[in-house]
Amino acid sequence: MTFNIYLKTQVIFGYEKITLLLVITLILWSCSNDNNNCHGIDCLPPATQTGEGTFGCLVNGEPYVDNSGSFNCYYQFVDGEYYFNISPKKDIINIDQIRISSNMMEFVLNTSIELNENSPNEFYAEIGLLDTPGDFTTTNEIDGTIIITKFDAESNIVSALFEFNILIPSTGETIHITEGRFDSLFTE
Repeated sequence: MTFNIYLKTQVIFGYEKITLLLVITLILWSCSNDNNNCHGIDCLPPATQTGEGTFGCLVNGEPYVDNSGSFNCYYQFVDGEYYFNISPKKDIINIDQIRISSNMMEFVLNTSIELNENSPNEFYAEIGLLDTPGDFTTTNEIDGTIIITKFDAESNIVSALFEFNILIPSTGETIHITEGRFDSLFTE
């Protein structure tokens, strides 16, 4: 009888050890597949059109991603004109903010729209750097585009693809934003 209880105890403790080993293995496996191990475009969120609350692009080839959905995104009709803004904030790669906006311009779906300077009837982009005061914006002389791939006024969803370059005058450096995409809910 004592031997039988001993065997049952060993079997129970054996299952607990196996279960514990499996849990530890799963935790370690999930940590090793964390986004910190991705590189380049593999780190970006997919280009969805469902209001996922994602924003991602490559900044000089390095990923800049905000999947929080808590960034500022609006499309507003003010004084007879439309204004758009999306501005995730993430302190990555010396950039603390990327902003894409329109000034008195309505959305046009599935059309490549140039990102120019901040002036009426234009879309433009800006970045804020951690170590350099001020915002830096796209210009008419440097290439940049945005394509609004989805605009749903009833569900307040806007999705787009974008890319642009920004020159930092004080250093002469050009920052290349490529493979950009966002999929967000917006306020009116």
